Order: sequence, then structure tokens, then C-alpha cells
Amino acid sequence: MGRLTVADGLDLSALESWIREFARLVADRRDELTELDSAIGDADHGANMDRGMSAVVTALEATPPTDPAALLKQVGMTLVSKVGGASGPLYGTLFLRMAGVAGDGTLDAETWARALRAGLDGVVARGKAEPGDKTMVDALGPACDALDAAVAEGASLGEALRRSAAAAAQGRDGTVPMLARKGRASYLGERSVGHQDPGATSATLLVDAAVTALAPAGG
Repeated sequence: MGRLTVADGLDLSALESWIREFARLVADRRDELTELDSAIGDADHGANMDRGMSAVVTALEATPPTDPAALLKQVGMTLVSKVGGASGPLYGTLFLRMAGVAGDGTLDAETWARALRAGLDGVVARGKAEPGDKTMVDALGPACDALDAAVAEGASLGEALRRSAAAAAQGRDGTVPMLARKGRASYLGERSVGHQDPGATSATLLVDAAVTALAPAGG
């Protein structure tokens, strides 16, 4: 595939590939996510996310969506109903908010950026977390900022996605020295310092999956 520009679109098939790749990454990194959560949480993030994404894939196969908005809504509703703890409502809200922007056609890079930003805004509203609280927001926020900047510069979709993933990874790594101020980890106080946040880690996988599934080689 050649170089994509911001005018090129992501169709239903591409977005479904992204969801399936995210499910694959979550399954592959399930034990890592659980280990991270065992240090500062309930030790169930990996299991919960894997169960939820497995249910998502099953739902997609049982009832194939007809457009991007329907796909994202189905993913969000499945996660809300199948994932325990905070992860289900937060990730469910992210996908539901994305669905509200996606529409029924293809998404160009600008629309993708607006959709991901809407998802982030939904997570912030639902979880009441801010940057620096040691949550998934610390990965998603930088990912959205980098994506917005790349799109504004007229970067190719692939380049925009790669910049977004790099920013997410940097944000994830930045949670290690943070003092947790939200969620179960906040109960630990100073003991939460020195541990990578599991939510920021899974959020980075979400953005990494977009690079693998949506960014053309060399584009």
C-alpha cells in the first residue's frame, strides 16, 4: 500500500482489524497487565481486559456491525457488560464516545483524531482523572496531543499513528514515578510510587494496535 494522506479513510474493515489486534495484544500481555495490577491494584486488570476483548471478538463474529459507529458502539457496550472493576466502564465509555464521532462512513485522519479525543474526554468525565493521577489518561492524553499535532502538520496517517503510539509509550513510562491519586492504587499512598500503571499500559496497547492495523508500511 502506498503513502496515505490525511484525506484517506479508515473503513469498517480497517477498524475491525484494529479491534482484533487490540484483543490479540491484550491476550498476549495478559500476565504482564495482571502483574502490574498486582503491585498497585486488584491483580485483575489483565484477566478482565482479556475476558472483555474476547467477548468483543465473539460479539463481532456473531453480529457483524454495518458501519464504523455501529462497530465502536458494539465494542463499548460489550466491554461495559463483560468487564469488571473500573476497566469496563472506562474502556466502554471510550469506545462509545468514539462511536459518536465516527459516523457511518470512512474516517480520515482528522476524524480519527477527533474520535480518539472524544474517547479520552469520556474517560476523563467517567473516571474524574487528570493528567498526573497515574491512570490510563497519562497515556491517552499524550497520544491524542501527538495525533492532533501530526494531523495539523499534514502528516500521513501512518506517521500520525506512529507519533501517537510513541507519545502513549512515553506517557505510560512516565507513570512509574507518579503518586497515584485515583482508583485502587491511590489507597497505597507513597507505596504506589515506582510502579507502572496497568491502565496506562493497556491504553498504550490500544494505540500500538492502531499502528499495526491501520498504518501502512512506509506511509
